[in-house]
Order: sequence, then structure tokens, then C-alpha cells
Amino acid sequence: MTDVPTPSAPDPVDDETRDALLAVVRRFVADEVVPTAAHWDATDTYPEPLVDRMAELGLFGITVPVRYGGAGLDLVTYAAVVEELAYGWMSTTGFLNTHFMACYLIGRFGTEEQRQRWLPVLASGEIRAAYSLSEPDAGSDVAAIRTRARRHGDHYVVDGTKTWLTNGRMAGLAVTLVRTNDTDPPHRGMSVLLVDKEPGASTHGGITVGPNIAKLGYRGIETVEVVYDNHAVGTDALLGGVEDQGFAQMMAAVELGRVNIAARAVGVARRAFEESMRYAQQRQTFGRPIAEHQAISFKLAEMGTKLTAARLLYQEAARKKGRGERADLEASMAKLFCSETCWEICAEALRIHGGNGYASEYPIERLYRDAPLMIVGEGTSEIQKVVIARRLLEEHPLR
Repeated sequence: MTDVPTPSAPDPVDDETRDALLAVVRRFVADEVVPTAAHWDATDTYPEPLVDRMAELGLFGITVPVRYGGAGLDLVTYAAVVEELAYGWMSTTGFLNTHFMACYLIGRFGTEEQRQRWLPVLASGEIRAAYSLSEPDAGSDVAAIRTRARRHGDHYVVDGTKTWLTNGRMAGLAVTLVRTNDTDPPHRGMSVLLVDKEPGASTHGGITVGPNIAKLGYRGIETVEVVYDNHAVGTDALLGGVEDQGFAQMMAAVELGRVNIAARAVGVARRAFEESMRYAQQRQTFGRPIAEHQAISFKLAEMGTKLTAARLLYQEAARKKGRGERADLEASMAKLFCSETCWEICAEALRIHGGNGYASEYPIERLYRDAPLMIVGEGTSEIQKVVIARRLLEEHPLR
């Protein structure tokens, strides 16, 4: 394989440019997402009009380099956009997350031919991508994956089952981790294949897409299982053209996914906090707004403080990762703290709303159902603690 230079990290975006983009996103959220989110959530319907508008606004290509048709913006800007979208409806951020991870993998590790083939159509939103890692018996334990790709001349034959594919049905590209060789340790024998598929189709070649997985929250966006049965994939689909690099490649993308989860957790938490602030000043008991009761005011104080701290954590993780530095510690800290904070804030918001918080008439009910996704998505809180502890011990060895 010809050595291909890796695109340099984009320069930090100036505040004026970032603010202008965020203003556009906020208008979209206020005018089109907030008024319709309850409908899409209640019916668990794919929100095609919202996805199309996100493509029109260029959101699928925020971080794709300009020479490949994207906006070439930095990770901090992307994370800020994710927060704004999640404020309106958390599911909208799911359309971007796995897509963005695929763009990152192709831009960072792909051959020039792979970049030219995929990045322009991904940046425009013409094709959307899924990130395919988890299996029925392998989630946190990535080394245990069983999906195998056997090489036969100019193609691989793929067999196995992948699950929890966000965008898995509507995606035209599934970035898929497979086992290409038996090695010890096992993670060294993994590779990434760029598997093209027909968007919306239940079958395509040897690919079968299962029905949507019914979920507590995170509705409207499809989450599916995909079965590969003797499916042929050209060797030109091997990410970077080199086998057995897949584990490191996918883990690099997971760091970005964790920044996304942290930012969307802050967006959901911010919505819950602001709804609580509004409700607490309007709702009266014993002759005065409940916000004036110390029990409620203390809740608001803690919610606001944790929310501010959470945003600072994800912004720092985004800055460090965006500079191309090692950021597994910061990304895991941000993901852990932001997701747990989101859950706590949503739970407190429900308490502040009382019985009304349990009613679907109020957005708190949906936020409360969406919040747990951030605790388990892109690695559970327990996995984050493993990563954090390991890295802290590396940085502070016994002298």
C-alpha cells in the first residue's frame, strides 16, 4: 500500500464562526425539532424531514475537510452543535454520531481512494454511515468479537452477527470490525471493512437487517441487528489497505463517540434544567412559587453547578482530541461525568415537576427515558472507570 499522508487536524474555529453556526442550529432546533420531537418519539417514527434538513444545513460534514466537500470545522464546534441538537431531541444527535465516527476513521486511516470515494457523499448526507462493533456476545469485551472475514482473492467473505447498529437500516455504509486472523492476543487480528449496503433495504447480498430493537428511549432512530451470511466485500474496502489494525482504529473512533455522548448528555441535562427553572418559578404551593422553597432552590443550585462543570469537561476533551493528542483519559472522564450528571439532573427535574413530570404532556418524561442511553452508550460508566483508573495509574506510578 502506498503511504498516504494523514490529514492534519483543522485549525480551531474562531468564536464568530462558531457562534454563527450555532445560531443556525438553534433556530433549526427551536423551529423544527422542539415542536415535532414528541410526535416522532411517541410514534417511534424515523424523522426523515429532520434528517433531510440536517443534511441541507451541512451538519453531516461539519468536520470533513473542505477538499472533500465538508466544512472542515474543529471538534469543539462539532461537540457544541451536538449539545444544541440534544437540547431539542436527543435522537437527532444519533444520526450524526456514528456517521461522524465513520468520517473520522476514513479521514484518519483510509487510503486516498477511500477518502475520495466516501467522504464527499458522507459530507453531503447523500449517504449516511453506521458504526458496527458490538455483537450479541461482545460489547464491552471487544476482543471477543466473532464476525469473521476470510480473504479469497480480490474479496473477503464475511460471516457473523452485529448488533446495536444506530443508523443500521438507513445507512449506505457500515464501518465494520471483523476478525481477519487468529492471533494471541486476539485483538491484534482484527480489521475494519467499509461495507457498502443499500439504504433502507432489509436484505442486500449476504446482509440481512433485522427489525428495529424496541427501546426505553432514544426513539425515532433505528437500532438494529445485522447478520452477514457469506457476504462478499472487495479487498479495496479494507480500511487503510492493511489488515490487523482494526482494534486500534475503532478505539480511536470510540474516543470521539464518547465526546459526542458527553455533549449530548449536557444538551439533555440543560433542557431538563431549564424546564425545571421555568416550572419552579411558575408552579405555586403554599402561596408562593416552589422555587422559593429551600428544598427546590437547593436542587436547582446543584443542577446548575453540575451542568456547568459537565460542559467544561466535554469541551476540554474535545479540544485535546481535536489537537491530535492522546485523549482517552479526558474523553472517558467527560463521558462518565456528563452521562451520570445528565441522569441525576433528569431525575431531579422529574421530582421538581412532581406528578406532571411523569406525564408525557411535559418533556421531562421523554428526557427521563432518554438519559439512561448516555450511561451505557459508547461504553458503560463502569468501563469508563476502568479506563480512567488505568490511565491515572500510568500517570502516577509508585516511585
